[in-house]
Formats: sequence, structure tokens, C-alpha cells
Amino acid sequence: MKLSIIIPVYNTREYLPACLDSVLDPALSDYEVIVVNDGSTDDSCLIAAAYAARHPNLIRVVTTENGGLGAARNAGLSLARGDYLLFLDSDDALEKGALSEMLSVLDGSFDLGLFDLNQVNPSGDSIGIMRGSEKQGAFTLAEYPELLFQPPSGCNKLFRRSLFLDSSVRFPGRVWYEDLRTVPKLYPMCGRIQYFPKAWYRYLIRPGSITNNANTARNLEIIDAAEEIIGYYEAAGLYEKYEPQLCYMAYYNVFLTASVRVCLADPDSDVLEKLMQWFLSHFPQWRSNPYLRDMSPKYRLLTGLLTRRMRRSVKLIMGVNDKAKNKRG
Repeated sequence: MKLSIIIPVYNTREYLPACLDSVLDPALSDYEVIVVNDGSTDDSCLIAAAYAARHPNLIRVVTTENGGLGAARNAGLSLARGDYLLFLDSDDALEKGALSEMLSVLDGSFDLGLFDLNQVNPSGDSIGIMRGSEKQGAFTLAEYPELLFQPPSGCNKLFRRSLFLDSSVRFPGRVWYEDLRTVPKLYPMCGRIQYFPKAWYRYLIRPGSITNNANTARNLEIIDAAEEIIGYYEAAGLYEKYEPQLCYMAYYNVFLTASVRVCLADPDSDVLEKLMQWFLSHFPQWRSNPYLRDMSPKYRLLTGLLTRRMRRSVKLIMGVNDKAKNKRG
């Protein structure tokens, strides 16, 4: 079997039918769909069961105690039979025709496939494409270490199942940033990584996601995620080789992105000082990093404002930027 599609489900009855419809194609075979009901308290399990009853040779449903997205993915992984894995969130969907194209490229020649995400708002309007890679074609991490800068989403990737089976890498449960804690660990294991410049995935940006969550304190979990990846590369003897890239990854995720997110919610939060001090203490020579020297004018402006603790200015600038982006969408 070529592909196992793993769909963790927790209280997404509003979105689940569209998600499941996107993985149904009677003209296709050699794939399976594993729905993991992560202790839902709404009708999600009934919806999944109805789809499984109509497609018993394609869809399997398993129910687990609520353990979070990572634990649900791991439960699906343990049941999967496909050579490759695709993790599909239950409030998202595949684009029309995407499944056929995915199956056509699963020839066993790569360990990790990257593709693009079409980001949409709750109205269904596209608000931008998130690219899976800035480098075309096939490569390894050693040939393209800047892969560590790319969003580590578990959703825009086709994983060879053996990457997980042959290692101890699994998604953590009940945490934020489970993708950042997991996906970069797989990169050094890949003999070949292939980028497919196709927006195969429809990614919903909705209230309540980590990106839009106002629970500022939980943004500190990004520090745990960054430390876990840095520790993993140190233990593997790879930290020195990838130190510039890991520094920039920490800058982008901990200092820049998490700080901006907190500024938008509460520019007076003490979380902001903790994020900045962690980054500065771990990377005191950050200004000499070649990637940071060449950062974009936008990032340079935000970095200057954050280091000078002008956090209300960050909120103002990024608030206007978000409104303009949503208007375009």
C-alpha cells in the first residue's frame, strides 16, 4: 500500500465532512484513511463512523482517550500500513485532485516529500500560499541546511513510514508546537528529500488555533520546543555543523514569531521579556549570524523594536499588516 492518511479528530464536526470528502476518490486505490477520534465530545465520532460504514475498505476509525494532536497522530501511525504517511488535520482538507497527484509521485525514491499549503480564512478565501521549500528538486539536509528555516508543519509533508519505525521519533502529546519538536529531527535521517511545488493542502486559519490563541503564557512552550531540537542535534553530533541554521531557527520561532504573536495579544505581557532573554542568553553572538545579517527590512524593523522593548509599536505595525492581509484575502 502506498499511502496512509492519518486524520486526528477532536470536536470538529463542522469541518469533518469536507475533510473526509477530500480523501474520497473511487477511481483511486492503494491508500487508506485512518481516523483517530481523540476523545471527542461532539458528533465527530458519529460522522466518522458513518463515513467508515459507507467506505469500509478505505476508512478505519479508532477512538482513544483525549491525548492531544500528537498522541492521536502516533495512534494512527501505529496502525498505518502505507509506505508513506500523510497527516491531515480534521478542520483542513486536500485540494481537488491533490490525492491523485500525491499517489502518482509515491515511487519510493524519496524519504520525505514537501509541498505547499493554501492558507484560507473561515470564509474559504485564500490568504496566501505557504511554500514547503525555497529550494527546488531533490536534496538532503546537508545540501540545503536552510530547510531548518522552513515551517516544520507535519501537514505539508509525505513521510516515509520507516522514518518513524526505525527511530524513536514520535509526536509529543498535550503540548503546543508539536511539529517543531518533531519534524526537524527527521531531516538528518533522510537520504533524499523531494519538493513538489504544488498547493495540495487547504489549511484553515481559524480562531482558537495556536496562531490566533490569546493564551500568552503558553507561548513560552516554544522555548521548550527549541531546546528540544537543539538538544537533539547536540546529541547527534550535528550541532556545530548546523549551528548557524539552528540559531536562525531559534531567532525566527522564539524571538520573532512568538514575540509578535504575544505583542498582538498583550504587549505588556512578561512573556515577551522571557522570550527575548532566552534567545539572547543562548545566542549572545546572534548579530554575527550570516542569516541574521541579511534579514529582510521587515524583520530588521521588528527586531529593532523588540530589542528596544517598543512592543506597542510592534502591535500597531503587525495589526495593520494583518488587517491588510485579510482584506486582500
